[in-house]
Amino acid sequence: MIFLRAAQREFTQNAVAVFVALFAILISTVLIRLLGQAAGGRVPADAVLALIGFGAVAQMPVVLSLTVFIAILMTLSRWYRDSEMVVWFSSGLPLTAWIRPVLRFAVPVVILIAILSLFVAPWAQKKSIEYKTQLSNRDDVSRVAPGLFRESSGGERVFFVEALTSGEGSVRNVFASSMQHGRLGVMVASQGHTEVDGAGNRFIVLENGRRYEGTPGTPSYRVMEFERYQIRMESKEASSTPRQPKTMALPALLKSPDNRSRGELLARVSTPLLATMLALLAIPLSFVNPRAGRTNNLILAVLIYLIYSNAVSVSQAWVGQGRIRFDVGLWMPHLAMLGVLAILFYRRISVFARWRRR
Repeated sequence: MIFLRAAQREFTQNAVAVFVALFAILISTVLIRLLGQAAGGRVPADAVLALIGFGAVAQMPVVLSLTVFIAILMTLSRWYRDSEMVVWFSSGLPLTAWIRPVLRFAVPVVILIAILSLFVAPWAQKKSIEYKTQLSNRDDVSRVAPGLFRESSGGERVFFVEALTSGEGSVRNVFASSMQHGRLGVMVASQGHTEVDGAGNRFIVLENGRRYEGTPGTPSYRVMEFERYQIRMESKEASSTPRQPKTMALPALLKSPDNRSRGELLARVSTPLLATMLALLAIPLSFVNPRAGRTNNLILAVLIYLIYSNAVSVSQAWVGQGRIRFDVGLWMPHLAMLGVLAILFYRRISVFARWRRR
């Protein structure tokens, strides 16, 4: 049918446009958050790009679910506004006849959402946490970056270097501050570099500088000039990555008897179910009265989506706390929304039935 081919084409075009917009918003949000952390020294600047990628992959099921919902809603709303739905109903086709073409468009995307939710997103979450743990386990020398004040892992030293030189591991205009036995030591040097002795100990070597040492709040300070000054860097023990349900693979999640793991499994399984239900909800929610406001259906659609997603989150929390069984928490929000879907279809079909009798 010409109408169905045109609908599939418009579904796809709107989905591409919506996905690009939502993906741009997602990347911008993650980028702003990570840049703020990088400016504060909590995340190295060279790690921002990788963390953006992991964060985008982890949030992709939500983006695709909204893409399907908004694309179908926009397409059918335009058909109402341009009176193309009048032709549809005049040909004797009911509103429920849209279920098949909508599912034909949505099912491939839902399958992709299921793969991302069950397998890919947990992998991205795990890699992101492992990468952050690996960065936090780096020693203090590796944390030093030009133009930034960096505090050591123990909080006892502060380093600042103005710029890197052409030599490997060499810097110029170095500032270092340390607190030992209640006395503050401040060192400035024209250049510096790192050295490793035979025992594997790492040192920061400052050359041609001064050391100011004294007790804060008192005038007793002394100044020493040096040609070479070594600061030993303490090695930080590597910490293991904490095991979290959101990072567990699906087989491990299925075998885990923990309530939190069951709650995470509920969230992963609910994501493709939510996307399918949203695609069907877009059919009755897309109704637009040309004589009334055009934003009423959009407000109702956003409200239903927020209630639906929050209901799934509440079910996940209750299962994670052991308050309800897994099967009850899994089906309760979807069955409730299925009832809402039936009511919306009934209301729209009743309205069009009265319209056709006139």
